[in-house]
Amino acid sequence: MSPRPSSSQTSVGSGALSHAYIQHPSLRCNVPESRGLFYDDANRLLICVTSSQVFSWETVTFNPDVSPSVDSIPEGPILSIRFSLDKKVIAVQRSDCEIQFFHRETKQTLTHKCRAGSESILGFFWSDSPLCDLAVVKTSGMDLFACDSAMNLRLVETKKVNVNWYIYTHESRLVLLASGLQCKTITGFQLSTAGVVRLPKFEMTLATTESNSKPIISPGDVHLITVYGRIYCLQVDMEAMLLHTYRFYRDAVVQQGSLPIYSSKLSVSVVDNLLLVHQIDAKVVIIYDLFVDSRAPVSAPLPLLWRGYQGSDTSSQQENEGTESSTSNENIVMYEEAWTFLVPDLILDQTNKVLWRVHLDLEAISASSSDRSSLLEFLQRRKLEANKAKQLCLGIARTLILERRPATQVTQAIDVLVTAYSYSVKAGIYKELKNEKTTATTPTNDGASPDNERGRASGSSIDEEEVEMNLPSGSADEQQESQLSSPAISPDELYKFVFASVEEAMVEESDYLVAIITEFLRSISAEKLKVDLNIYVMTVRLLAHSKRFAELSLFTTNKIIEPSKEVALQLLESGGQNLRVRKLGLDMLRQLSLHHEYISSLVQDGYYLEALRYAQKRKVTSVRSSLFLEAAFASNDMQHLAAILRVLSELIPGFKETSEYYTFHGLLNETSSSVAV
Repeated sequence: MSPRPSSSQTSVGSGALSHAYIQHPSLRCNVPESRGLFYDDANRLLICVTSSQVFSWETVTFNPDVSPSVDSIPEGPILSIRFSLDKKVIAVQRSDCEIQFFHRETKQTLTHKCRAGSESILGFFWSDSPLCDLAVVKTSGMDLFACDSAMNLRLVETKKVNVNWYIYTHESRLVLLASGLQCKTITGFQLSTAGVVRLPKFEMTLATTESNSKPIISPGDVHLITVYGRIYCLQVDMEAMLLHTYRFYRDAVVQQGSLPIYSSKLSVSVVDNLLLVHQIDAKVVIIYDLFVDSRAPVSAPLPLLWRGYQGSDTSSQQENEGTESSTSNENIVMYEEAWTFLVPDLILDQTNKVLWRVHLDLEAISASSSDRSSLLEFLQRRKLEANKAKQLCLGIARTLILERRPATQVTQAIDVLVTAYSYSVKAGIYKELKNEKTTATTPTNDGASPDNERGRASGSSIDEEEVEMNLPSGSADEQQESQLSSPAISPDELYKFVFASVEEAMVEESDYLVAIITEFLRSISAEKLKVDLNIYVMTVRLLAHSKRFAELSLFTTNKIIEPSKEVALQLLESGGQNLRVRKLGLDMLRQLSLHHEYISSLVQDGYYLEALRYAQKRKVTSVRSSLFLEAAFASNDMQHLAAILRVLSELIPGFKETSEYYTFHGLLNETSSSVAV
């Protein structure tokens, strides 16, 4: 365990603000006589080794209560260790010229050695390429081997390159080999399920100074990351205090610009397709979204904090007390020397023998952003906490309206949400989630958007025929895990959780709300989407409340308000103050062939004979004859009652023999014997 943090060290604080944090519980290794911790990124395993045993934990579920798997291996030095992709074989690098393989079931052992003295082994990794199962990187190049079930290695191909060091991530299936005096000449290979692809050789940018005319790039200065399905290389240029970004295409490597550095030591993480640059000396995190053209950070630099586990039924006071207590027990020193940052979002603390996962605080990021439209675009690209992003978007939209922000600003925000939903439907993302499908989409499309054209996103001058480098398809488990929920908001949800929820508060400023709804309907129409009919009913209600009957007529006539039964009934209700509006409702019922409602409305208005003629002409049989008789009798107009009895007798054969005729004929005679039938 590390010593208790001194006052000069940055430790956690329960009340501080942060945009990124690590959280209890961590994965802790309590293995006695541990010789070190390793991370197998291909299998996502935390590995702890002793002199003769290997302990491994799954990091996908990040469950600290799960016991590790234990394997026995012969004693000896361990420089690196990786499980085969089927987890049947453990490969251990013993020295710079020897790798040993141990079959977990048969206990068979195999030793692979290189030519001592003329070359040395820099490292190795397992591959799911159809060409090879294992790649061994040496100072003389890279050997590709096929490995059968009996652990027989067969050399398939050798890539001859002078190599000083290399980096590889299983997430990208990309290996970069550095050569040259300054290690700035890079040769890349992608070993994916499509085969082995050699990338164009390129040179990294290095600034020079009088004191350092030939700076050398070390492996710690280069990072491979994957965001939005794109593969980037990040290179630290300490002399220029810049972090250069390179993007990989199938036949080109293009520098994408540079990010400023404020620390002599830094590392990176990727969380939910966002780049987190840890300025270790300054002890802050700067978040970038490489999807947008701007290289401005998403939010202001803030410290990386530690947070205790917060249950839903725990009070804030208990949370703070638990946080302080747990912090003291963990003895966490932020950004201490023993921290190793792992791709994409893990931190391995060798001192405390724990593994942390980096999280984002979307609420804190939202609270610190003043550009609402850009914030909504940012939240709509989030996948890991899609529900939280969705709720934040709905809250932002409601707040913009309730705060009476300029209509143009609210319209921009609504357009962002409608466009994002439209794209998610066209891409099949929203539909898959709605139907609860588990089939994953291709990782390359994850997080893309309608404006995600390669030329725009990269700013490169590569010919349009060139295609950006795709990520290889992972295993079924990886694809299912990557299938995350979408923060897209449907028009129905916008009506229910935004417009309907603010209607009562905005009823006295209905002109403003109608203007917003009109722009919302325009955006919906432009994207050719369907909308909840209740939004039209609300529009009618708001226009009638503000007595804007002329505009209501225009909205209805020009089909800005789509015809429906609900809209027609609302027009009839609102038409109590304006006969023209009520007539619009009647015309809409007739247009929609809602005969029963149309006839009932005519009868309610006292047009009994017109209603009867309409029923006869349209052969409407669903309307009871008593409807007309009861309405006429209730109006105390005996002449109308007599006329209706006469017309019904003419239209309906045998009507004079029905109980309805005898009942109302008797009432007519009792009320006024002077009226002739």
